[in-house]
Amino acid sequence: MLRINDHIVIADWELSENFTRSQGPGGQNVNKVETAVELRFEAERSPHLPAPVKARLKRLAGRRWTDEGAIVIRAEETRSQARNREMARVRLVELIQQALIVPKRRIATKPTLGSQRRRVAAKLQRGAIKSNRAKVEDDDE
Repeated sequence: MLRINDHIVIADWELSENFTRSQGPGGQNVNKVETAVELRFEAERSPHLPAPVKARLKRLAGRRWTDEGAIVIRAEETRSQARNREMARVRLVELIQQALIVPKRRIATKPTLGSQRRRVAAKLQRGAIKSNRAKVEDDDE
């Protein structure tokens, strides 16, 4: 079981771990030991997450969200399989906790009359500066 907060607990059947060989440096050991962890969470089928949380989780997960509705998190930073397992689980918990936060609705407001006037005045001033850069034409002829 994986505890997210006081109300949400992820069951073991929703999580599956796959161990593979790690990338990068590590000497001869890297070719023998399967330390990288691929944690798979069946988010779409999870009965513990409400629908709005699943939608936010899908947006936050990005490329980690599969077509089947699962989140795949890969951890291979350390040479220890146990630490990589723990890191993957912590990342999953943090991702779900982010999805639990309901974003505030943005209230659209109109620009104030003063800000509109300041914007137009700045544009006029900038236009005047640019027009002064133009070539001066001779009127002597």
